[in-house]
Amino acid sequence: MDTDDLFRRLEQLNEVGAALSKERDISRLLESILVAAKNITHADGGTLYRMTEDCKHLRFEIMRTDTLGIALGGTTGNPITLPDLPLHNEKGEPNNAMVAAYAAINDKTVNIADAYTEAGFDFSGTRKFDAGTGYRSQSFLTVPMKNHENEIIGVLQLINSVDAGTKKVGAFSASDQRLAESLASQAAIALTNRQLISQLEALFESFINLINLAIDEKSPYTGGHCQRVPALTMMLAEAVNDSDKGPLADFRMSDKDRYELKIAGLLHDCGKVTTPVHVVDKATKLQTIFDRIHLIDTRFEVLKRDVQIATLSQILESRVAKDSAHEQMLWSECEKTLEKLDEEREFLRRCNIGSEAMSPDDQQRVRDIGTKRKWRNVEAVEANFLSAEEIENLTIRAGTLTGAERETINHHIVATIKMLEQLPWPSHLKNVTEYAGGHHERMDGKGYPKGLTRDQMSVQARIMGIADIFEALTARDRPYKQGMKLSQALGILRKFSDGGHIDPDLFRVFIEKKIYQKYAELFLNPHQIDEIDEAGILGTALAT
Repeated sequence: MDTDDLFRRLEQLNEVGAALSKERDISRLLESILVAAKNITHADGGTLYRMTEDCKHLRFEIMRTDTLGIALGGTTGNPITLPDLPLHNEKGEPNNAMVAAYAAINDKTVNIADAYTEAGFDFSGTRKFDAGTGYRSQSFLTVPMKNHENEIIGVLQLINSVDAGTKKVGAFSASDQRLAESLASQAAIALTNRQLISQLEALFESFINLINLAIDEKSPYTGGHCQRVPALTMMLAEAVNDSDKGPLADFRMSDKDRYELKIAGLLHDCGKVTTPVHVVDKATKLQTIFDRIHLIDTRFEVLKRDVQIATLSQILESRVAKDSAHEQMLWSECEKTLEKLDEEREFLRRCNIGSEAMSPDDQQRVRDIGTKRKWRNVEAVEANFLSAEEIENLTIRAGTLTGAERETINHHIVATIKMLEQLPWPSHLKNVTEYAGGHHERMDGKGYPKGLTRDQMSVQARIMGIADIFEALTARDRPYKQGMKLSQALGILRKFSDGGHIDPDLFRVFIEKKIYQKYAELFLNPHQIDEIDEAGILGTALAT
């Protein structure tokens, strides 16, 4: 080997080391390690093994043989079907007959000039492979991969050193061995660091899922939301990323950007752990710990009993006077009063559901029933039939939440931002708080909590806003409503687009790329999926 070639390979080694430290995907990292080792040592083939979790076997991860065109494992999509290589036999004795196992067990590099003449190792499998393929496995360089904690994490095995000039196979030189050992050391550290980062990311995501599980256990009506919104967010984000025309044509995401948005989606409602259950799960207007409509039912029964008692008292007086006509009139009036009470009870029960917007006339009727009708309460004191708080709840114009309860619900986003701002985010996750905390803002600045306008928001936060609204409209696990059909939900989104609530450009992508359809097929009931007039929706909402 001449000096120029050595320097060239040393430079290549440094470049490979720098590249390995930047690689995030473990499969690509493993593949890069083997390919780099082959190039530096001019090897025709090679195998990379990783130590299994129980440290009892070596697992085949990557296999390459240029002459035979073999490329297995890694990013190829071609799996390696060979069984793991045991480090010990059934008696617990070390498997020193297999050269890769020997290198791992003894932490020693093995450089073999010719496997067919080498004593002490079992190359029967190699000879069988050669017989079946016509290949000639000759020189082997097997290097253990050891991390910074002096633990063997894998083995790098190179086969057949090919002379660059003559193209003949020869033994791996001492320089080849030192370069391979140096690369194996760098690779082991890079792989360990990547594994550590992956484990930390998995741990972090597990904590996020733990928070969402707590929300789910706290309220079965919001747990699914915490999973569906991130999924829909990523669907729309990928569609925008793939767009090559329109105002969003320049939007692009790297893998780091995707991960950051994914984490933001998972955490977008973490503040709901602070929201009281009786507000989150409020299925009817009078519900707190239980639905208080039943208390009102009881009051109606008390009123009906009082009417009957009063009527019977008057009838007794009529019987003394032997006035049958008056008695009949009293019974008739009693029945009319009872019917009126039953009708008012059913009216209040309908008002309590809150499924439709309440008219001013119905609101006033609730007030009249509550204040003009009296009953004798448990303290034997005559009182208004409904308390002021009950009237406030029963006259809610839309939905089931009072103004105060809606503020309590809305506070979850403030809590989310406060919680996320407490975390020491690394640079690649620095935007999580902004993405997660902006999904209730509006394009016209009328949203909350900060009243941001479209220009003040990132595309990612605007994407999450659409995902959050569409999921809520179509969700089939809410306590107060059925999930909307696609056409109804998209009609509302269209109005939101017209009215400055959501980003019209993102809404166009949502429709044109059929994100709604992809989401529906995964998460909605079949009866919710109806026919959509995309041209009509876009023509009305976003005429150009």
